[in-house]
Amino acid sequence: MSEPIYNASTPKGGDPTQIDVNLQYSGIEYNYVYIISCAFIVWLIMPGIGLLYSGLARRKSALALLFQCFLVIAVITVQWMFWGYSLAYSRDGGPYIGTLKNFGLIDVMIAPSSGSAVLPEVVFCYFQLLFCACTVIIVIGGAFERGNILPSLLFGFCWATIVYCPLARWTWSSKGWLYNLPSLDYAGGGPVHIASGCTALAYAFVLGKREHSAEEVPRRKPHNVTLVFLGTAFIWCGWVGFNGGSTLNASVRSMVSIFNTNAAASTGILGWVLIDLIRYRGRFSFVGACEGAIAGLVGITPAAGFVSLWLAACIGFITSIICALLQDLNKWIRIDEGMDVFKLHGVGGIVGAFLTGIFASESVSALDGATYQGGAIDGIGVQVGRQLAEVCAISVYAFIVSAVLLYLINWIPGMKLRVGEEVEGVGLDRGLFVEEEIGDWGLFGMGVVEGVRSSGSSSPAQTQETVVKEK
Repeated sequence: MSEPIYNASTPKGGDPTQIDVNLQYSGIEYNYVYIISCAFIVWLIMPGIGLLYSGLARRKSALALLFQCFLVIAVITVQWMFWGYSLAYSRDGGPYIGTLKNFGLIDVMIAPSSGSAVLPEVVFCYFQLLFCACTVIIVIGGAFERGNILPSLLFGFCWATIVYCPLARWTWSSKGWLYNLPSLDYAGGGPVHIASGCTALAYAFVLGKREHSAEEVPRRKPHNVTLVFLGTAFIWCGWVGFNGGSTLNASVRSMVSIFNTNAAASTGILGWVLIDLIRYRGRFSFVGACEGAIAGLVGITPAAGFVSLWLAACIGFITSIICALLQDLNKWIRIDEGMDVFKLHGVGGIVGAFLTGIFASESVSALDGATYQGGAIDGIGVQVGRQLAEVCAISVYAFIVSAVLLYLINWIPGMKLRVGEEVEGVGLDRGLFVEEEIGDWGLFGMGVVEGVRSSGSSSPAQTQETVVKEK
């Protein structure tokens, strides 16, 4: 059976009370079954990031990071239903932003989607929603241990509207200017990783440094390495669906991208562990291994559906080596971005986009039967320049617009971006959450927490004298 064709006279795909709307997908149902299955797997990334951030943070702010990740899912779902999907993927509109034709998901149902004719639009809409939510969750790492929760949620809603949706339009809509350049971005090296990394950097810059960040907060002292491992495992698993479903069909290209994703994460671990063995004179860092896996996953994201198996492994290895060598990046740029979002996602995304321009192969992209795009390895050297154009456009736009948006929100009464000195001293958990959920043993019962309760009358000076004591 031929692929379904979008009929503008029946934008919802037909009246299900009059006809069997499933018949248009008869014989090709495996495509949307596959994509919705990938979407279920992608969902694991979101709690995975929450667990990772919580484990990397000090104990006194671990619950706040989990809570923010959970709330972001809800906020971005509302944003996407409200106007996010329409701004990014409406069929009309220009190369930079869509229209409000699908405002409130009007006419979004079972007609063939704008992204793939073999997907009902509601499936395509849900899959892309998860990309947006994952990106915003990555961004909140920039507010590490000092960001106020309500302003961060407002920022997430606005940022998804004026930053993520335009970038998704540029990159993945058939009318987008980067799509037609063309730049090659298989699954989000630009809109997801470069954008989130640069935005987290802007967030940390606007907030300023944490109190005593240089002397009293060691950069690599996670409060729970087990959570770091669990978060990384969830992210790795979810990334398989993230990249595997980005063909938007169940083709052989999807299967290759899944293998490439696993290969890059594996060589990413090896690259980072190698650097750590040299740096620490024969000692290992488990957190470093987890960072290596994420660096490899970030690097392969724009390339997974464009490169061969061994080149995918090389991309993961190279990306992790470069990110690992930037251990002191925050000191060099003098911005306290303690969660290393910019280093892993921003720099990793830039490296991945650049290497995609070099290693992309038409013989791999053609595995879906419709895409024929290659890079320098196929003799198309100009593709490297196109990739650099994408990197520059997305990084500059994301950083500048995010910084301006943050300053504007900070001026709104009641929306101060940074918590007060007292709350930062005792930790976001005690300062922002009900005591019954914290207890005297900290999150998950790990170590005694002593400090001033947020409801007490202690002064900031007293708070500094009774700051959280950890094992």
